[in-house]
Amino acid sequence: MRTGTVDEAIIEAMRRDLDRGFTELVRTHQPGIYSGAYRLTRSRTEAEDVAQDTMLRAYRSLRGFDDQRLCELRIRPWLWTIALNLVRSRAGKPREDIEAAEWMHPPTVDDEPMDDDAWNERLSRLNGPQRTAVVLRHVLDLPIAEIAEITGRPEGTVKADISRGLESLRRTMTREAML
Repeated sequence: MRTGTVDEAIIEAMRRDLDRGFTELVRTHQPGIYSGAYRLTRSRTEAEDVAQDTMLRAYRSLRGFDDQRLCELRIRPWLWTIALNLVRSRAGKPREDIEAAEWMHPPTVDDEPMDDDAWNERLSRLNGPQRTAVVLRHVLDLPIAEIAEITGRPEGTVKADISRGLESLRRTMTREAML
């Protein structure tokens, strides 16, 4: 089922019963929000917080939506706008307690690739717009138009961010292969 069709069903469910429909929204979109936030923050704890805060803020907002506004909602770009704003607002905060929390509560599901640390390191070398664009496009498979909507950047700029980010990753991997 295409995301648009899934999101249309979620919106219809939320129109009938916000709580039940929202449960489906969380089930459908929270894993992707977590995955992308993890790649952007390089911290499981931060990614969990971003994913949970995104859903909490979304729910609070949805309670004030009228029927027409709900019908016009584009769920995935809207959620990612919230998540990306949370990632940006947390970027400057100290992380000392986060590292300890991750050590004390390791993840219970190991669905990350074996070279997770290496990819996080590679991605961290990209500038913010490039990292965001590459993660949204190639980790979460979002279309360029949605990335532009989420980031508030023109589509051409998003394409350039992705292209430059991928080129930088290729150079990094080439250097690593030579070592």
